[in-house]
Amino acid sequence: MERLWYTGHPVPGGDVIFDIGLGYHPNRNVMDAFAGITRGGEQIDFRVSRHARPNPLDTALGPLAIEVVEGLRHHHLSLAENESGLTFDLDFHASMNAHEEEAHFRRRKGRVTEDMARVQQLGRYRGWIALDGERWDVTPENWWGQRDHSWGIRAEMRTDPAHLPMTFYPPFLFLWITVQFADYGLQLFLKERSPGDSIYITGEEVRPVGERPGNTRRLVAMTHDIDWADDPMGQTVRSAVLEPVFSDGSRRKLDVRALPARYFLKGGLYGGLDGWFHGDDKGKLFASHSRWKLDGDADRAALRTLSDHVIEVRDGDNIGWGIMEYGVGEGYARYPGVQAFPPI
Repeated sequence: MERLWYTGHPVPGGDVIFDIGLGYHPNRNVMDAFAGITRGGEQIDFRVSRHARPNPLDTALGPLAIEVVEGLRHHHLSLAENESGLTFDLDFHASMNAHEEEAHFRRRKGRVTEDMARVQQLGRYRGWIALDGERWDVTPENWWGQRDHSWGIRAEMRTDPAHLPMTFYPPFLFLWITVQFADYGLQLFLKERSPGDSIYITGEEVRPVGERPGNTRRLVAMTHDIDWADDPMGQTVRSAVLEPVFSDGSRRKLDVRALPARYFLKGGLYGGLDGWFHGDDKGKLFASHSRWKLDGDADRAALRTLSDHVIEVRDGDNIGWGIMEYGVGEGYARYPGVQAFPPI
């Protein structure tokens, strides 16, 4: 599969975040996409799927369209009128050079289940977003964000109880952080089976777009100390102290504070929703939408845990903003208090 993904949020923070994603599944003749926004205690999602052929490279599905205007520089995102009530017209302009993650490769019982590449990039947005008559004017000064582009064989994730069997996960912790400051950014990704035993690590300090990096700083190790919120419905980070170590021998102490804005990715079919999974053939053109009350027990339980959570990060005297994805699987030898909840 091949996948495009974007998210954005106002800075220095608040209670709004949007997510947009598109997936191309050539062997299934399917292209699917979603757009969603969290506003206060409510999440609104729009989902759409179509047959890829006869236009497999046309990244438009009904009212939702993504256009790469200039590679690694400028993308245009739009959502016309639809039943969800969410519309937007946005331009993503890269602010930092792209980061190419280390290769993702995994076997299970001798079979390759993942062989994937992914590129991440930080940027700023310009345009507007409208929802139920409320409109946000989006400017590069006050709306920051990130995107990624992945391609290859991707491990399937099934966490929808409406469609058993669900994916089995051994003990693990994963932390995925992307944050930008005024003149640099940090991309940090760690997976562990047990504390200090990393099974995957990738990351980099990135410089402003077009600037030659000079002394490259790739992530080689990272420790973490997470303070979890008392959330009766799932795993929620309140704050964290991260200490990444880079290939040039430098190290940082990052103080992370989670902000209210949080988009739950199940609204975009991550893990599946009501029996619909990424790549499923829903016909020539199919769309659906949903609204969730994030303080309601039933909705929160259905959305589970995996999310894009807006964060504020202090790196010495510098303050930056970005998002954090995280999860702790049952049996991981740390943070036992949150392991009663599904991590993904």
